[in-house]
Amino acid sequence: MKASVKIERGIEELFGAYDANLKLLEQSLQVSTHLNADHLEIEGAELNVARAQRLVEEYVELVDNGVRIDGAELQAFLKILSQDPTVTLKGLTEAGRPRALGKKTITPKSLNQRLYIDAIKRHDMVFGIGPSGTGKTYLAVAMAVDALLSRTVTRIILARPAVEAGERLGFLPGTLQEKVDPYLRPLYDALYDVLDPERTERMIEKGTIEIAPIAFMRGRTLNDAFVILDEAQNTTSEQMKMFLTRLGFNSKAVITGDITQVDLPEGRRSGLMEAVDVVKGVLGISFVYFTERDVVRHQLVQRIIRAYEEYDQSRAAAEAARKASEKW
Repeated sequence: MKASVKIERGIEELFGAYDANLKLLEQSLQVSTHLNADHLEIEGAELNVARAQRLVEEYVELVDNGVRIDGAELQAFLKILSQDPTVTLKGLTEAGRPRALGKKTITPKSLNQRLYIDAIKRHDMVFGIGPSGTGKTYLAVAMAVDALLSRTVTRIILARPAVEAGERLGFLPGTLQEKVDPYLRPLYDALYDVLDPERTERMIEKGTIEIAPIAFMRGRTLNDAFVILDEAQNTTSEQMKMFLTRLGFNSKAVITGDITQVDLPEGRRSGLMEAVDVVKGVLGISFVYFTERDVVRHQLVQRIIRAYEEYDQSRAAAEAARKASEKW
């Protein structure tokens, strides 16, 4: 099927530098385009052509109404549009526009990131599960800062299990704080990026922002707080249950983790994996699962994650075949 869209003033911004956005449009919606003097010709499967035509026409309408979409934002929108046929460009510009959070503006760069942000807005407890580089922690911190600055909550509490790569705190030199700081550094980094180091440090000194190992949560009830548990795959069953039952009035909790990166001792089940089974049917809790398609780091990271998944699958298949052969 073919469709033709008249080229209006301002539409050249849609094409991007060296037609980069046009190429992304072709790749995302599986169509081919031919740029003529006064119109853009779109060719492909009927539904794909209709979606591409609608996108271009919506873009023209938005430009006519004074809406400007920069290149990075447009690329993020195209990625979302390719994953969800029910989404419109106009809807994304209204619901998915960059949000000013501290010194940063945040734009969802994939469909799952958009679902994640929406889930955090609507639910008091959200699990974000998936590989590293998908924005789970960063977006949660950004939403926490937004809630704090808008005075929806009065404090932010960020927690992490101090267990990684088989190391133990006792082997590290220094005071307890100096021992746990390396484990908590990614949370500091996210805060410094969304706010700034000086403002973050002032809030930490005042107790408005608290960053601590999960063990420090025991026995507390967290009211008027935005609470984030990061690297939750390294919690024990007891730690996870303890954390999930800390939530107080007017509070929100986000739990993030990657169930393929468990660093607990052999034989200990991840508290995150158990929680998925235990609370998946509890009303008021939302689960958002990320994949390598949501990775917003270097493109090689997506390929590396996919390669490891394929490797694990092949090993599991080989192990299953070995066990089946032993039975015979």
